[in-house]
Amino acid sequence: MVVAGCAAALLATAAGPAYAVDNLPPKQPLIQDLQSEGKACATGDATPYVPEPPRLSALLYDPEEDNQPSESSLVNGEFEAWWTDGSGAEQRRTFTTIKLPSGTHQYWTMPDDIPANTVVSWHVRANDGEATSAWSDEGDGSVCSFVYDDVNPEKATLSSPEYPEPDDVFWVDGVGVYGHFTMDSPSDDVVSYTYGFMGGPYGTVSAEHPGAAVTVPYLPLTAGPKSLTVRAIDRSGRSSRESRYDFNVQSGRAPVARWKLDDPAGSRSAAAEKGAAARAGSGVTFGGPAPSGTGTTATASLDGSGHGFLTTDAPATDLRKSFAVSAWARPDETGRNMTVASQDGDGRPGFTLGLRDQETGPVWSFAIAGASISGGAPETGEWAHLLGLYDAETGRAQLYVNGHEVGTAAEATPAEAAGAFQIGRARGAAGYRDRWHGDIGDVRVHDRVVVPDEVAELALRKPKLLGHWSLENAVDGTSPEQSGGAPLRLGTGASIYRGSDSSCIPELDPDCTYVPPPLVGDGHLRLDGETGYAAADGPVVDTGDSFTIGVVARLADSGPAHPMTVLSQAGEHTDAFKVRYEPSTHTWQLVMPEKDEAGAPEKVVTQIKGADGGEGQGHRLAVIYDDGTDTIKLYLDGYTNAGATADFPRGWHSNGALQIGRAGAGDGWGEYFHGDVDEVQAYSGALRDGDVSALGRGTDPCLC
Repeated sequence: MVVAGCAAALLATAAGPAYAVDNLPPKQPLIQDLQSEGKACATGDATPYVPEPPRLSALLYDPEEDNQPSESSLVNGEFEAWWTDGSGAEQRRTFTTIKLPSGTHQYWTMPDDIPANTVVSWHVRANDGEATSAWSDEGDGSVCSFVYDDVNPEKATLSSPEYPEPDDVFWVDGVGVYGHFTMDSPSDDVVSYTYGFMGGPYGTVSAEHPGAAVTVPYLPLTAGPKSLTVRAIDRSGRSSRESRYDFNVQSGRAPVARWKLDDPAGSRSAAAEKGAAARAGSGVTFGGPAPSGTGTTATASLDGSGHGFLTTDAPATDLRKSFAVSAWARPDETGRNMTVASQDGDGRPGFTLGLRDQETGPVWSFAIAGASISGGAPETGEWAHLLGLYDAETGRAQLYVNGHEVGTAAEATPAEAAGAFQIGRARGAAGYRDRWHGDIGDVRVHDRVVVPDEVAELALRKPKLLGHWSLENAVDGTSPEQSGGAPLRLGTGASIYRGSDSSCIPELDPDCTYVPPPLVGDGHLRLDGETGYAAADGPVVDTGDSFTIGVVARLADSGPAHPMTVLSQAGEHTDAFKVRYEPSTHTWQLVMPEKDEAGAPEKVVTQIKGADGGEGQGHRLAVIYDDGTDTIKLYLDGYTNAGATADFPRGWHSNGALQIGRAGAGDGWGEYFHGDVDEVQAYSGALRDGDVSALGRGTDPCLC
């Protein structure tokens, strides 16, 4: 025995480690590793339904102890399926897969002759050629089952009480009013519906139980013909034919209450375009200033005292249902809480829309049922359009400032607040509080959702054209403004390039010399890069308020030696803005100092573009400062991006003249532009994205 043990040890040392020679059977397949057509193994009430003879799947293993180094065990799967046929006889089918490495999925696609609507059960075991595992349903295992469904569900019937089909009512109210659409297939095995409204939304909704109808809400965002398409999906995944439902949505209905607050000076009440007139306290003065670029012609000024309010002495709307309240507001102070509009509840307001003073600074606010949404940055003497919205369908409250949603929407469940509607104050436990000091105009209350496009339209301040210089000619050193406004004066080194009369066509007349056309129209401004510029006699845009200015520019050099400015307008100590090309980064830049101080911090936004080298038709550049959203944007050929947009919370007024082709440099001028300039267009107000693309084309945007 000792000799035999030594011999075994010597053999182990000489030939490497010794291994067991007894084969271990494969592992029993686990339920979690089995699937019927991709659906988990289940039986009984959880038996999956499949739309075709399924592919059965099993993950099979052989013990690792059977393997030599660099070896993998091979196993095949032995599947067996059975069912009871229509005569009560049991039917069985078997299938053995090819050998595959341990840990590999093994498959059996069931034959086409399996019966539909019959419970088919199956199990599987692994075979390594010497031994087999236990069947997957032995011991703690379980049989797997499926039912093959070979019939598609019937198409759904569709209906909506709010939006009937045109055969019943042709045009139906309307944008901002929810509809509820019911989908119901006669098939009792339908478990979900896929649906899509024209233009969205699209989705899938599950039935509470097989065969149950489902209802989905839909909020029309635009007017016009609409449609809903639906397919019913049964528990096997089979789809019905498509159902289609057509309906027509009319424009959103008018406010249920509106006070323009443009009543004659000396009035003691505010007339209502809709709803009840609002009684005015003695601290209200009519005939106040109105926000420019809007349809509002006058406003009411409230003095912030206990007499500075307007009230209807009745509610304007039911706060438990969807509603929106909006107004133009301009505060005379921002250091305390102030209310633009509210509706009385029991010892407190049902909602408030106004200004809240916080440690971080003042914000606009909409508060309802314990929820508060805030955002924006109120400024003394600056107009803002506010809109607070409560959507009863979603249970969410939102706040819009100057047409843009601010803050984070909050969940709210308003209680009944059937008290009086208030302008300029809010109900408190001991009387009214948070009285408004400033101007308020065009207060509206809607009894529906006001959708985003409508919000933007309510807040729109239509820009006003301040000047359009086509730079097609110059007389006595000045180039006229198109509408007879102040001209631009041309300095030394600046000239008008007219191009040819288009009579020279080298292909037809080899002796003529082709002369390139102007950038736009019949001429453009040419600057020599040393002393050339053009300038207005004074400031053109108010840089402390929203403005837009556009220009077409083409650099003469392919590699400019230094930055070159095409547009600027100076303050007392620095340029309020300048648009320049920075060759070191190959970018057009908008540079706006935060203060009128030499060396003040600057906001710089950029658009990457190679220098023109005198080729092509130049680039359409546009600058927008939106004081309502406190942002600046630089557009290149009609487009902007994240890198060309920045926050700019405090614009400041500049009194220097608009400059074309140079920027301030110390006590003089620098960054002279070498190249061609055309189509200088300036506006008070911020143009919308769709209008910017029309700049630099020889005409003015419609601004409709």
